[in-house]
Amino acid sequence: MAENCNNNCASCGSDCPSRRTPQSFLKAPHEGSHIKKVIAVVSGKGGVGKSLVTGLLASAMRRRGKNVAVLDADVTGPSVPAEFGIYERAVGDGKAIFPSQTSTGIDIMSMNLLLDHASDPVVWRGPVIAGVVTQFWTDVMWGDVDYMFVDMPPGTGDVPLTIFQSLPVDGIVVVTTPQEMVGVIVEKAVKMAHMMNKPVLALVENMSYFVCDSCGKKHRLFGESRLQETAGAYNIPLTAQLPIDPAWTALVDAGRIEDISCPAADELALALDAE
Repeated sequence: MAENCNNNCASCGSDCPSRRTPQSFLKAPHEGSHIKKVIAVVSGKGGVGKSLVTGLLASAMRRRGKNVAVLDADVTGPSVPAEFGIYERAVGDGKAIFPSQTSTGIDIMSMNLLLDHASDPVVWRGPVIAGVVTQFWTDVMWGDVDYMFVDMPPGTGDVPLTIFQSLPVDGIVVVTTPQEMVGVIVEKAVKMAHMMNKPVLALVENMSYFVCDSCGKKHRLFGESRLQETAGAYNIPLTAQLPIDPAWTALVDAGRIEDISCPAADELALALDAE
């Protein structure tokens, strides 16, 4: 860039390096962090089960012997600590914030670990929220991490954009449910990932079916699955279907998501680990 540049390229016509080379907004993690892969769990809307999928994948990857971390980027609706049974506040030493750890050794950082009370609302504007999420990356001493899962907020606004630009996201897992309306909205998240040059690694359909205790059959309460149709349309290589299971609900409510037996999550973790 020229020494006297006024950022108005039309004023000089100079083809300086800053015009030819795209600027990188990537932030360096804390010097005490060494993170190999970052996978964001996203959707186009809320209520489809991103936090559940994040917790199941993190738990499954941990069972594979990996060092796993979860960055809860849903600042205004954080639920990750509760599903892992973590309620104590995170601590720091003035130089770094230290993540809390689950019973199996998964590192967690969430806004709820910094509040005086978990029920306190976070009434902040988008740029402030995005800044906090960035600090979870730059100011938290994560240590050695094989896989970091980022539980994203719903939609395609400030925070998802900041994460895609500031964190070295290696790929995303998209969560959906069978309803056609939800599928259309989720496609927005897929298209945003393509716009940001982030590969879509997998598509997970939550609440796909319910297995009846009496007849043992699968009942699709929200309509027929569109999983393969959507995956095929966007060339998404991995898919998984998760059931509606009251036993899972009870375990999550008790902060014991790590105790859930989910073969679909185990298979998906195996496939992601082979990438």
